[in-house]
Amino acid sequence: MGMGMASTLLTSRHNVTVWNRTEDKTNSVVSQGATKALSAAEVVQMSDITFCCVSDPEATRDVVFGLGGVLEGIRPGKGFICTSTVDAETSRDVSEAVTARGGRYLEAPVLGSKKQAIDGTLIILTAGDKSLFDDCESCFNAMSKKFVHLGEVGTAIQMKIAMNLLFGSVTASLSETMALADRAGLDCGVMLNILTTGLILDPMVKSKGKAMLDDDYPITSCLKNAQKDMRLALAMGDEYSQPLPVAAAVNEMYKKAKSMGYGEDDMSTVYKAYSQ
Repeated sequence: MGMGMASTLLTSRHNVTVWNRTEDKTNSVVSQGATKALSAAEVVQMSDITFCCVSDPEATRDVVFGLGGVLEGIRPGKGFICTSTVDAETSRDVSEAVTARGGRYLEAPVLGSKKQAIDGTLIILTAGDKSLFDDCESCFNAMSKKFVHLGEVGTAIQMKIAMNLLFGSVTASLSETMALADRAGLDCGVMLNILTTGLILDPMVKSKGKAMLDDDYPITSCLKNAQKDMRLALAMGDEYSQPLPVAAAVNEMYKKAKSMGYGEDDMSTVYKAYSQ
């Protein structure tokens, strides 16, 4: 996701400095015209606004608070934007640390796939410093088809987690439906054609259903991150004493698929947990 977002910024003629914990990914973006930094701190030092895109809360804390991390580069006026899907507590902790050093903070989790990141058609949910949101208009225009500011830090993250609960549940429910139809000897191709007439959850059902039907799973959102998102949704439910029985059941199926070795594959491989 981060590579696609960096590419759209370069295409729209922004000056981009990059660093990644995996050097090959850094070099890929540098080959497109970006400047290479040696650490996250150096990116912040060289940039007015820094975007961070990593996989989970643990990685976010490491990049921000660790040796050579974001905080070492924060100075008054610097802007830091976290596009990762983390929990609200992590986002608030990062916000507090950044603003304590005079920086500005915006959480900005994104809705969309790797392809949408490359195409610049993400949806960006933001919360936090409104002046930083305004300053990022040209960047957001390059990376997305829609971007909104939702208020105080934590609100955009919680909105994203709630939406991911739906996306994860739909994919798992589609897997269950396809597995049942296949076990009953029904034509899954015909069923998928009916589901994707535009009346029911098209185009998500179309892309995920085709992957299951063809037994070919191009990665748009990896399964381990989908399971992480379900875990965050369940934790959010606990925080607000909101029962989430469907999410709990779906989470178990993602956990099963991950234990089967599909964690790095597309989230639609949860179908394997239903069809074995």
